[in-house]
Amino acid sequence: MGVGRQRMFFIWGGVLALWMLAGEALAAPLVPNLNVTVGTSDSPQDVAVTLQVMAVLTIVSMAPAILIMTTSFVRIVVVIGFLRNALSTQNVPPNQVVISLAMFLTFYIMSPYWSEANDQALQPYLAGQITQEEALTNAVEPMREFMFKQTRESDLALFVNLSESERPDSPEDVSTFTLIPAFIISELKTGFQIGFMIYIPFIVIDMIVASTLMSMGMMMLPPVMISLPFKILLFVMVDGWQLLIKSLIVSFK
Repeated sequence: MGVGRQRMFFIWGGVLALWMLAGEALAAPLVPNLNVTVGTSDSPQDVAVTLQVMAVLTIVSMAPAILIMTTSFVRIVVVIGFLRNALSTQNVPPNQVVISLAMFLTFYIMSPYWSEANDQALQPYLAGQITQEEALTNAVEPMREFMFKQTRESDLALFVNLSESERPDSPEDVSTFTLIPAFIISELKTGFQIGFMIYIPFIVIDMIVASTLMSMGMMMLPPVMISLPFKILLFVMVDGWQLLIKSLIVSFK
């Protein structure tokens, strides 16, 4: 009986404590008051600062697209996607693994260019040695150097002609807004070329398995079901991931 009374005492004590905490929580303001006002300004400097803030927010919102479309990310994702389809493993490795692998490989490949941008743009700007405009120019230069190395002349000429601008005499005369789309389609073409080379050995296995099943009269059995283990075995025996990653990294040299 004493144990039962102690148990009831603790239960009612806990209920009373929760009730008191709930009362205090309801009495306290839960959501802070936030006021956003739009007014006029007599100083042009205030307008300039506002526009700069808006520009920075726009750049931050576009950061994922900039990271994807101006680095090695596109080629890596396309090639791994072709590999997954060639193996007939539609969801293996999962999309999260593919994206994560492509991101870390992108960091590895782009680290020299990002280090150069940090040394020439960010650190001097933080030290007050250069202006904001000079920092932006210095930060873009390593990325332009990388994109020029991977961009085909025909793709670059296409966008120069479409822009109806004068023929550039040097890479410095090419606009960054012209270089980026040329770089993207060059990366897509290179990724498709590598994907075609990946498909060849697996297509041979599919054809051998399909012809063998037809000769045995097993036309109702899907060839993919039989060829899948052989394709995975071939990929593992030749250490496919090492060959693929090495080929991708070397292709950017």
